[in-house]
Amino acid sequence: MEKKDPIEEARRYVTNAEEVIKKAKYDPELKSYTDSKYVKMAGNTLWNGCLIALDAVLHVRKGKGRPSIEKYKEAAGKRDRKLLNSVNIGYDTMHLFMGYDGSKDKRVCDAGFANANDIINHCAKLMPAPVCV
Repeated sequence: MEKKDPIEEARRYVTNAEEVIKKAKYDPELKSYTDSKYVKMAGNTLWNGCLIALDAVLHVRKGKGRPSIEKYKEAAGKRDRKLLNSVNIGYDTMHLFMGYDGSKDKRVCDAGFANANDIINHCAKLMPAPVCV
């Protein structure tokens, strides 16, 4: 089985989240989405995509159990302050506000998508160069 590029896989998650958020039906008059179910799904999809990119760079999935957000924050802080800032904001926006709360505010959702792209692009820069044999 061919191993997928984690950055491309993370970007695929963002694309999937873009399709999901369309189902939330944006109301321009209210400047918000009408269905929090799809906002939650999009937020969780975005955050999972970010975790794929972060795992490729930070290697926090060692040992038993699933890593906590604190492990990601600690590893990001040791690696890069800008990445740590993006992880802090991304966790709040994508995981909590969108994924957990289902915030229908379009500005929150737009910020979630922008932050997901920031995290993934930053991880792409931090990835080691491929080894040619």
